[in-house]
Amino acid sequence: MNNNVMVEANTLDDLIESFINYLLVECGLSRNTIISYSHDLHIFTAFLLSKNIPDFESVRPDTITSFIISEKNRGLSINSITRAIVAIRMLYKFLLSEGKLHMNPLALIDTPKLWKRLPEFIPVHKVKDLLSMPDTKTKLGMRNKAILELMYATGARVSEVVAIQLDWINLEYSYVKCRGKGSKERIVPLGTKAIEAIQNYLKLARPQIKNSQDSAYLFISKTGRPLRRENIWVMVKKCALRAGIHGNISPHKLRHSFATHLLENGADLRSVQEMLGHVNVSTTQIYTHVSKQHLKAIHRQFHPRA
Repeated sequence: MNNNVMVEANTLDDLIESFINYLLVECGLSRNTIISYSHDLHIFTAFLLSKNIPDFESVRPDTITSFIISEKNRGLSINSITRAIVAIRMLYKFLLSEGKLHMNPLALIDTPKLWKRLPEFIPVHKVKDLLSMPDTKTKLGMRNKAILELMYATGARVSEVVAIQLDWINLEYSYVKCRGKGSKERIVPLGTKAIEAIQNYLKLARPQIKNSQDSAYLFISKTGRPLRRENIWVMVKKCALRAGIHGNISPHKLRHSFATHLLENGADLRSVQEMLGHVNVSTTQIYTHVSKQHLKAIHRQFHPRA
């Protein structure tokens, strides 16, 4: 059977949809990762059509190289380009395994090397300012205080925070269950400040929120619906501005701060890895570079012969 005939029976969008369904059903990837891969692949197909390349079988190694250059010229970061190439590579492996293609143009293409970027974090005194910003005289202020304290106490991703259900948290034994990437679950300790803020929210604020009794989620909107990640992003941004913290502030920066502050105060890398939910310790090791930078700064500032 002619390869092109077989490929033409499936449009580019059909093949991508088949691949996305495979990721959903069999690979256990997070929803966010799958959305990102789908977005990357549709950009790739738009690039192919702009070059009059009608199907995946007609792609050659120089096509992939041209795509990388095109994405770089569009201003995409090396991280975003790398993710796109990973998505394309996975798509081709899937199509080959399904017998829908017979050639892989990425076989000789190296994934662009990631630039090592140190994660930005917020100094401890600034974190304290940030955590004090919500108005705890209001029900939503108490909720926001509990969210911020929980995020800094656990290093949880914002996607994990919005997913926390009431029965995932145990204040008596000081822990919360987080469900991370690939639906992997972990237990993370809670500190006294976070416990106090969550207790106040559960006792005084949450019962006042409309339809709260109908929701299984810990944090809900003013109408009783589950919070969206965007809600927390906006809240963190507003609190940061009020606290005089400028720059690119996001919920993820609290996660970076959690890890950095633990290591600076002597926590061991394996424990931090477990609390962050990193599969490989190498992912966590980037925070040791931040910690070393901090130590060098302290040495320069205080050593008489630095």
